[in-house]
Amino acid sequence: MMAELHQTPTSLCCCRKSLPISGARCVGYSTWPSAAPGPGSPRCPLVDVASASNFSCFQLRHFHLDLRLNFAVKEMSGWLVLDLIPVQAGIHTLVLDSHPSLLIHSIDCKVPGAGQEEPVSLTYRIDPFTDYGSSLNISLPTAAVKPGRLIQITIRYITTDGPAVPDGVTVLMSASRSSYSKQDRVFQFSMEFPVPSYLVALVAGELQHVDVGPRSRVWAEPCLLSCAVKKLGGSVERWLGVAEELFGPYLWGRCDIVFLPPSFPIVAMENPCLTFIIASILESSEFLLIDVIHEIAHGWFGNAVTNATWEEMWLSEGLATYAQRRITTEAYGEAFTCLETVVRLDALHRQLRLLGDNNPMSKLQVKFEPGVNPSTLMNLFTYEKGFCFVSYLSQLCGDVRRFDCFLRDYISQFKFKSVVAQDLIDYFLGYFPELQSAAVAQKEGLEFERWLSGCGPPLYEPDLSAGSTLIQPVQDLCDLWRSIESPDLQTLTTFDLSAWSTFQIVLFLDRMLDHSPLPHDVMVSLSGCYSTLFDGLNAEVQIRWLQMVVRNTFYPDLPRVRAFLHKHTSRMYTLPLYEDLVAGVMKCVAVEIFYQTQRRLHPNLRRTLQQILFQTSSAPANQNGQALSTLPPSPSPSTQPPQPAATATASAAAAGTTTAIALRDVNVSA
Repeated sequence: MMAELHQTPTSLCCCRKSLPISGARCVGYSTWPSAAPGPGSPRCPLVDVASASNFSCFQLRHFHLDLRLNFAVKEMSGWLVLDLIPVQAGIHTLVLDSHPSLLIHSIDCKVPGAGQEEPVSLTYRIDPFTDYGSSLNISLPTAAVKPGRLIQITIRYITTDGPAVPDGVTVLMSASRSSYSKQDRVFQFSMEFPVPSYLVALVAGELQHVDVGPRSRVWAEPCLLSCAVKKLGGSVERWLGVAEELFGPYLWGRCDIVFLPPSFPIVAMENPCLTFIIASILESSEFLLIDVIHEIAHGWFGNAVTNATWEEMWLSEGLATYAQRRITTEAYGEAFTCLETVVRLDALHRQLRLLGDNNPMSKLQVKFEPGVNPSTLMNLFTYEKGFCFVSYLSQLCGDVRRFDCFLRDYISQFKFKSVVAQDLIDYFLGYFPELQSAAVAQKEGLEFERWLSGCGPPLYEPDLSAGSTLIQPVQDLCDLWRSIESPDLQTLTTFDLSAWSTFQIVLFLDRMLDHSPLPHDVMVSLSGCYSTLFDGLNAEVQIRWLQMVVRNTFYPDLPRVRAFLHKHTSRMYTLPLYEDLVAGVMKCVAVEIFYQTQRRLHPNLRRTLQQILFQTSSAPANQNGQALSTLPPSPSPSTQPPQPAATATASAAAAGTTTAIALRDVNVSA
C-alpha cells in the first residue's frame, strides 16, 4: 500500500447494513429503519426537497461500495451495489441523488432467487436538480420489480474531478471494522449499524496514528501527529466516560479522530467511529476541546438518533450542543461552560441584528424551497436556538439530572432511527405526564409551535450567571476602551490578557468588533497594547483582531492580514476576512491575496471567494455540468507567484459553495 501508488491503483471497499426492523415509517434517509409512528407523527411519506431521490419507494437493506484510487491520474473508479426492496407496486424508476463529479459507466440489475443468472443492463438519464447535485433516473425492469422482492442495483462510475493525495497513503473510513491486505493493497471496511448516507465518509492520505485510549486513536500526517496527541492526551476517553454517565452507552465502539489539512472545508464532521477535525483548530486548545466534545456528543445525538429531514437539522445540532455543554459542565465546571455559551449566544444575536428578527432563516424548522442548498442551515440558529429550546425543556423538568435521564431513555427508544421534532416532543410529554397535564406545550409566549416555527431570537435563554467571574472582567475592559478616546495605560495594565483564556479574549474582541469602527487613536492604542500578544496566540484570536484591523482600515497592521491569509486556507478563517475586505476599501488587497493563494484552496471555497470578489452568481461549468475553477491570468511581476497545489484530499458531508447568510458579523467555529 505504501509504495508504487502512482503505478498501481489502491482499492478499498465497504459494506453498510440496515438492521432487520419491520414496520418502518418512511423517513428522509432510506439507509435507516425509522421510528415507530407516535401520536401527532406526520403521515408517510415525508418530503425532502433537498433530495431528488424517491427514497420512500424502497427499503435499503445493504450498501456495498468498492473503489479504486488512482493517484497518478487523480481519480477514483469503482462500483456501488444497492440491495433494495420495493415497498409498493407500480415502481418503474429508481431516482438517486448524484454529484456532478461522477461519470456513470453502466448500471445493471439482478433479482436474487428469480432464476436470473446474468445481470440486466438498465437505461438511465441524468437530469438537472440543483446547483449542488443532479438526479440519476434509472429505468427498472417492470416484470422483476415487485413489492417485497429484493433487487440488486449495481452502478459503475468514475470521478471526473477532485483534489488528490500524496504518495504513500493510508485509507480510513467511518466504519466499525477494517482490514488491510498488504499483498493486494486493498483496504476493507464494514459497518454493522445502519447510518444515514451523509455519515458515510472516507479519507486517504499520509496518515499515522497513536492510540490515546482503549477505544480512541488519533490519526494525522506525521508532521502533526505529536502535536495532536499532546493536545488530546487521554482526554478523549475521559470525555467519552462523562458522556456515557449522562446519556448511556457509547454505541459505536471506536472513537477515532483524524486531523485533516487546512483546506478541509468545515471545522469538524461527526462521522461514526472516525471524527474528522480540521488541523487548524490544534492552535487553540479550548476550541479543540469544544469541537471534539461536540462531535463526541453527536455519537448520541445525530448519529444514533438522526433528524429525518434537513429542515429539522436542529434535532441533531441543538441536542448535540446541549449535550456538549452538559459534558463540559461535568468535566470543567459551570463557569467554563457559561463563558463558551455567552460567546456563542452573543454571535447568535449578532447574526439576528444582521438579518432581522423576521428572517425565516431564524426558524428552527426552516421550510426549504426546491433547489435551496441544505448547507444554508449550518448557521447559529440551528445550533444555538436549538440549544436554547432543549435548555427550556430541561428547565421545565426542574432538575437537570432528571432531564439527563430523559435524554438517556430517548436515545434508548429511538437509537438507529430517524425522527422528526414531533417524535421528540411526544416522547417528552409522555415521559413527563405532569408537564403534559399542565399544558406546557401551549404556555403563552413559549408555545412549542412558536419555538419551532417562529422567527427571531430564542424565547428563553438559560441562566449564565455562573460564568460571571470570567465574563465580567471582559465586559469591564470593553467598557473602558469604549468610554475613552485616550486610554489610561496605567488603568489598562490592571487587565492582564496574557492570563486570560482564549474564550475570554475572543469575547473581548467580538464585543469590540460590535462597536467598530473605532476612533483611529483607539486603534493605535489597541494595537500598541495587544497586537504583539495576539501574534503569539491562536487563529481564533488572530482572526478577530484582524477583522478589527480591516473594519477600521488600520493600515499599519495590514501586513498581518496578508500573512494570516497566506497561512490559513480553511473556510472558517478565510471567509470572514474576505467578506470584510470586500465590504470596505481593501477589495484590491483581497483580490491580490486570492490570486496568490487560490491554488491551495479547496475547490468549494475557491468558488465561494470568486463569487464574493467578482460578484459572480455561479462558477462556469464544463460540458458535464461540472463546476470549473477559473484561474485568472498570471499575476504581475510585483506579486508573489501562486503556490503549488495542495496535495491532500478533503471530504465533507455538507460543504456548500455559497450561503444565503453573510458571514462578516458571525464567527462560527464548531
